[in-house]
Amino acid sequence: MKRVALYLRVSTKEQTTENQRIELERVATARGWQMTAIYEDEGISGAKGRDRRPGYDRLLKDAVRAKFEVIMAWDVSRLGRSLAGLVTALDELHAQGIDLYLHQQAIDTTTPSGKAMFQMTGVFAEFERSMIRERVKAGLVRAKSQGITLGRPRIPADRVSINEDRKSGLTVRQIAAKHRISVGTAHHLLRQTP
Repeated sequence: MKRVALYLRVSTKEQTTENQRIELERVATARGWQMTAIYEDEGISGAKGRDRRPGYDRLLKDAVRAKFEVIMAWDVSRLGRSLAGLVTALDELHAQGIDLYLHQQAIDTTTPSGKAMFQMTGVFAEFERSMIRERVKAGLVRAKSQGITLGRPRIPADRVSINEDRKSGLTVRQIAAKHRISVGTAHHLLRQTP
């Protein structure tokens, strides 16, 4: 018997999660699944991040703790409206071996065809990551062609001066400010100076 958790969400306080709950409980009972928890976010948009949806956050944390084997939701929009956020959550669930049942889309990853659909989301996620990489590379090429210096600022070559400043009583913060470097870089340079 599979242990399942329901995730219910509505965007406004005037709406209710009751219809979602009733239908998902009916499906769980018909499949012989044991309901272990219900997570709800009422009056919270799916466009909000995980940090602004306490029920969703608890759901994902409990998934990592293996408190259930299947997450049931009314439809994919209940889980989220941001493709990037949704793909990240689906990747986390997949890595934990958590199955997903989405009622409206008829996706059930406890079945072979549902697993195939789930794997397709991974293909699209990889495609999206590749597209982001290509956009970043194009942006770097454009910035370079415009003469913009990329990367970390260069470390000053005058390590002797830095060492003399330290011997003269300047603090590491004062040295960093004087040479326009970070405090960490100043510490690093002072350790390297003989």
